[in-house]
Amino acid sequence: MTPLRYARAADAQDAVLQAQAGARFLGGGTNLVDLMRETIERPEALVDVSGLANGIEESRDGGVLIGAATRNTAVAAHPVVRKRYPVLARAILSGASAQIRNMATTGGNLLQRTRCAYFYDEEGSRCNKRHPGQGCDAREGFNRNHAILGASSACVAVHPSDMAVALAALDAVVHTRTSQGERQIAVTDLHRLPGDRPDIETMLEPDELITAIALPPALPRSTYRKVRDRSSYAFALVSVAGAVQVEGGRVLDVRLALGGVAHRPWRARRAEDILRGGAADRAAFAAAADAELAEACALSDNGFKIELARRTIIAVLEELTGERP
Repeated sequence: MTPLRYARAADAQDAVLQAQAGARFLGGGTNLVDLMRETIERPEALVDVSGLANGIEESRDGGVLIGAATRNTAVAAHPVVRKRYPVLARAILSGASAQIRNMATTGGNLLQRTRCAYFYDEEGSRCNKRHPGQGCDAREGFNRNHAILGASSACVAVHPSDMAVALAALDAVVHTRTSQGERQIAVTDLHRLPGDRPDIETMLEPDELITAIALPPALPRSTYRKVRDRSSYAFALVSVAGAVQVEGGRVLDVRLALGGVAHRPWRARRAEDILRGGAADRAAFAAAADAELAEACALSDNGFKIELARRTIIAVLEELTGERP
């Protein structure tokens, strides 16, 4: 058995240069180490990036730049985030235990892998995300927690991150570094739908390192609502991140994203298009939710998610527009 190599990166450029074939970047390790323990991930080397890009800075345009190695606890507690981006603070606080938030990094949170039980069952289940072409036992198995939007015959798993849903609703942009240079990717473009290759989960290259996440200026009101089986640490059945600007009873601007329903954070573009410029009332909210969920497809055990998502979208919009206390 080949020993696992470990190196601590001095800076972002050093990190990508060390990210040779078989290497993985190590941040807080809250997901990667678990996957290694279960032998689902078998990297030949770890490049420790936990000491890089740690901090939160205000940008000149009124936005915020968050270093990728910034711990989730620090992001949720930052006064600027709490004041301007409450949707992000609330998503992080609902996403994990305090101990995990103290370790988990912003970049790593975006890249965590699904918690589908069949994905974790290396010995007893077929999973195309682990082994492309093997099959997906979740489709005909226990799929209560699985996708209702954007799924494929190859995979019905959902993305587990709460933070990523909030970032999708905020129009956040991911800054990255590779051996070839730097680029920026919208959070809404970072994750892929499963198609026939659910094992390829993001648009990142193998040596591409997330260095920061940029938030544009915020809309006036935002929030995050997570529906789960228990109020303690649990993944979302459905979650909704919303931000709005309302004036004179009309929606000037709106951003919505859903969690727990798809292979990636699901930006609700159809709902936004219906809401933008229209009345800020329950009838409009219901019409927007219905349009967004019109193509939702239930599996044997998760049909309840469609109505649950509809009600949660409406409730979040009512809260943000003052229609509900």
